[in-house]
Amino acid sequence: GDNSFDNVTVNKEDARILLFTSGTTALSKGVLLSHKNIATNLMSMCSMVDIKKTDVFLATLPIHHTYASTCGIMAPLYRGSCVAFADGLKYILNNLKESKTTVLLGVPAMFELIHKRIWAMARQNGLDGKLKMGLKLSGALRKLGIDARRKIFKTVIDNFGGEVRLFISGAAAIEPSISKSFHDMGILFLQGYGITECAPIVALNRDINYRDDAIGLPLPGLEVKIINKNDEGVGEIICKGDNVMLGYYENKEATDEVLKDGWFYTGDYGKVGEDGFIRFEGRKKNIIIAKNGKNVYPEELETMLSKSDYVAECMVYGHEDEDGETYIHAQIFPDMSAIELKLGENPDEDKVKELIQ
Repeated sequence: GDNSFDNVTVNKEDARILLFTSGTTALSKGVLLSHKNIATNLMSMCSMVDIKKTDVFLATLPIHHTYASTCGIMAPLYRGSCVAFADGLKYILNNLKESKTTVLLGVPAMFELIHKRIWAMARQNGLDGKLKMGLKLSGALRKLGIDARRKIFKTVIDNFGGEVRLFISGAAAIEPSISKSFHDMGILFLQGYGITECAPIVALNRDINYRDDAIGLPLPGLEVKIINKNDEGVGEIICKGDNVMLGYYENKEATDEVLKDGWFYTGDYGKVGEDGFIRFEGRKKNIIIAKNGKNVYPEELETMLSKSDYVAECMVYGHEDEDGETYIHAQIFPDMSAIELKLGENPDEDKVKELIQ
């Protein structure tokens, strides 16, 4: 008979969540989010992607991040779905099968690894030719209005538990060919763009209207602009709406730097295509000014390097050499399982470097 929970008064304007930014490139700042910020983001997001009561989410990301918290925990609760918690990154494939996951949220590195493993296993078993043929066949059938993807790629989908229908990628842009490849295998792949200060989603691809090379369309009720554009139409992404934070905790100076006349300045670069979709270009703080004066977006080069089967992870950065000039460097973490398939077990380090080069 205790109905105090139902009768509680909710002040939608009060700060209800305090989340600290990672502080990778500067001091960590406490982001103040209100009930209205989170609820607005949830309702807008779920109006763009159909989340069903029968869905099972697999939580793999840290839930003190807004992406995992809002999209991976609160969105399924709001829609009446189920959330399963992964035992750890090493056990994702097993957990997908155990929980019969239908929706998986992740970051590009996770999906790139899954994609590479699919092809590595196919090559190992001599089935890569069959996989390529299946992609061509399903593409031809779809042009005729026949969707047989989940039948053709049943073996692949069964490796994920047989029920997965949707992959959602965030936190960074992903190589479009990977997104398209999952679509072609019968798994809907959507990417979005967000930032902690916006609770977090700013743009998202719809499940009935998406682009593999874009971070999506602005959320309903959120104004998004690209300002200070260069000749290619690339500029800073700014936005205004009910999901924008109240400010930084006890840091008026930092708040005033990013909140101006209700507009939040993200510090990220992007451009809007003729189709209205936003394309992400990179972070303002990460841009490298090369010695020829050109702006270099490290994220773009990292995406290109990660296309290699032999590259597990990489980081591109600018380094000022003794002559005072800035040169582009790359730190490469090799995928030894793929390399050993090519060169044999315990390959010579020079041969590994030569292969990657």
